[in-house]
Amino acid sequence: MSIQLEKYKAGHWQPATGYKYFMPAKINDQWQWNDAQLNTLLEKASIRLGELNSYARLVPNIDLFISLHVTKEAVVSSRIEGTQTNIAEAMLPEEEITPKRRNDWKEVNNYTNALNEAIKGLEKLPLSSRLLKQAHQRLLSGVRGEHKLPGEFRSSQNWIGGSGPADAIFVPPAHPHVDALIGDLENFLHNDQINVPSLIRIAIAHYQFETIHPFLDGNGRIGRLLITLFLVDQAILHQPLLYLSTYFEKNKSHYYDNLTRVREKNDMLHWLKYFLIGVERTAQEAVDTLSKIIKLKQDLENNIHQHWGKRTQSALKLLLRLFVQPIVTVKDVQGICQLSKKSAGELTESFQKSGTLVEQTGQSRNRIYYFVPYLDLFKG
Repeated sequence: MSIQLEKYKAGHWQPATGYKYFMPAKINDQWQWNDAQLNTLLEKASIRLGELNSYARLVPNIDLFISLHVTKEAVVSSRIEGTQTNIAEAMLPEEEITPKRRNDWKEVNNYTNALNEAIKGLEKLPLSSRLLKQAHQRLLSGVRGEHKLPGEFRSSQNWIGGSGPADAIFVPPAHPHVDALIGDLENFLHNDQINVPSLIRIAIAHYQFETIHPFLDGNGRIGRLLITLFLVDQAILHQPLLYLSTYFEKNKSHYYDNLTRVREKNDMLHWLKYFLIGVERTAQEAVDTLSKIIKLKQDLENNIHQHWGKRTQSALKLLLRLFVQPIVTVKDVQGICQLSKKSAGELTESFQKSGTLVEQTGQSRNRIYYFVPYLDLFKG
């Protein structure tokens, strides 16, 4: 038995009391197709991922740059769900966030922590329901959705859009089916008895996860996290540097329409092409960003070596930290460089005059400085 992509049936609508829910077909099987364009898109996406891996190996101190990629993913993936926090704001301490923005800030920081912990968790756990549940628990801790079974699959019906399942845009499978469907998805991801390319595998799995909608809240963010976790788990990515949320967010309706098209028209082929184009473009953008980061770092280091005299070592130490912690106060600079308050203030002022740091508060006290040239590279 195998699934012929062009003849794929996504599932069927199952009657319930007062509404119908969608029961997806299981996916753990050999997939085959005849469409030559899909092979071409798969090849292009794979080549771009290989380039990203190769480029990342050449970057000194690659760990310095991963944290901002993760923060950007947390911001964008959360923004798809309606939060308003930007990347600079996400990196501020909580006490600097206005009360009306604090809930959004917490959601984004929860996602950052969930993502980081899940990636680290892959060192001890396989990509599994257990790992996703742990990430989900962290995601909903102390924020909107904290009462919607954090860390547990749902035990009731959920729906997307509308006031209830009767007038919803989409109704996922009833909760008694969730464990079996997720088990099938998990088996598909790890099934070494079938020959399904990894990028095709995770594209199908992401669609299936969003269709199952196993949690009461947070499904979109966990489903997008699943993509990166799988690529890292399979050693397709050696560093967590590829996130598709920006691609999905550029035209959210297109993303949702493509998922819906699978369910309504059985058109998995169209979804796979959309997904592979996203991988290719996103990998290229990641390479471009890394290239710009390397150039920025080299240019700033060269300038410091040439013009900063006796403060060179302190300036280089601060610059290195700014690539990890791109928002600082004078007190931070004191600790980073082991300087007096006066010397730290003077060093910060010099960074400000050179355009490396930009003060954003406009205050005379408790001033906060942003490493704007670096942060700007992640705005796109």
